[in-house]
Amino acid sequence: MCNNLTTEEYIRLEDEYGATTYKPLDIVIEKARGVWVYDLEGKKYLDCLSGFSSVNLGHCHPELVKTLKNQAEQVTQTSRAFRNVHLPLFFKEIAEFTGKNRVLPMNTGAEAVETAIKLARKWAYAVKGIENGRAEIIVCENNFHGRTTTIVSFSSEPSYKDNFKPLTPGFRTIPYGDAKALKNAIAPDTCAFLVEPVQGEGGVVVPPEGYLKEARKVCRENNILFMLDEIQTGFGRTGKIFAHHHENVEPDVLIVGKSLSGGMYPVSAVLADSPVMDVFKPGEHGSTFAGNPLACAVARESMRILKEEKLAENAAELGDYFMEKLKTLKNSHINQVRGKGLFLGIVLDEPARPYCEELQELGVLCKETRSNIIRISPPLTINREQIDFIYDCLERVFAGQGKE
Repeated sequence: MCNNLTTEEYIRLEDEYGATTYKPLDIVIEKARGVWVYDLEGKKYLDCLSGFSSVNLGHCHPELVKTLKNQAEQVTQTSRAFRNVHLPLFFKEIAEFTGKNRVLPMNTGAEAVETAIKLARKWAYAVKGIENGRAEIIVCENNFHGRTTTIVSFSSEPSYKDNFKPLTPGFRTIPYGDAKALKNAIAPDTCAFLVEPVQGEGGVVVPPEGYLKEARKVCRENNILFMLDEIQTGFGRTGKIFAHHHENVEPDVLIVGKSLSGGMYPVSAVLADSPVMDVFKPGEHGSTFAGNPLACAVARESMRILKEEKLAENAAELGDYFMEKLKTLKNSHINQVRGKGLFLGIVLDEPARPYCEELQELGVLCKETRSNIIRISPPLTINREQIDFIYDCLERVFAGQGKE
């Protein structure tokens, strides 16, 4: 559908009728292919955000588009009131993909985190024997797990929660990357530790080497669930299929979303082995669209493409290449370059927004996070020539701002 509106008219309509919960860059995207997106005037931009790491396979991957179209012509929605031909195969394939033998499908990442919280609490009462209503989950400072009322209750970012009280109790916050702090925070009513293997919205924060392995050990010694939120870091983003593979640890509960569908359709899931997942009984949890045939077909194809095209391996190789180039950037306002795989951040001592706006003018789309960090997470299909293009644009922008 073409409405023949100008860029300015689209922006005006969005600002007039849309809730002001985002502050997007003033580009109106009309189409996208691979690592590129195109505005109304036909100018192309290299997408360095990938839909907050949901478009790992690149925009409009032809095999994924074909799968979505074919399934849309067969059946899209049945609800879990009935069975469908894709759901059992999705269960089997994602279980083999993750090493977990029970799968609870959802739609969005926040839904999956909420589901994991419910699962941990039910396990606390049914298995660990904590008194009903007293279960406590440990989380980390600077976390981001979603935007629901319960989730923002344990955020350490004031703007996420201060005007949305009363908050949900049952959470204890510790510093990120500190296994000793985790050990010291565990109390008799602690049932789980929820953590991101790399903090995304927190600014692409990579914990110290060995942190996940030590946290896994502490959880096991104290009989609490080790729950990993791999919604942003999963499916190849950090150079491994999952970020916890870097330390060869296995969570009790794995939370996935975003690029589970290659950014084509909202699909998420919570995975655990039977002793944990089987505490849920019929009627205790559900979602209208979760596990629908269209979602399952797209997710199955997305996992196949990720493996066959070796995109995690590409992220590892080109992530190292990109990191070495980023470390050569010269600008007095750059405090640090950090990340893993193709999940990278440039930490500044001043607001990052002006840099992102200048990069847009040069044909590169980035987004600031935590106000002073430029997050760079292009599709995993990117090549060296395209990385060189991003670097050249970054070099030009940093040469023009604050260089000493």
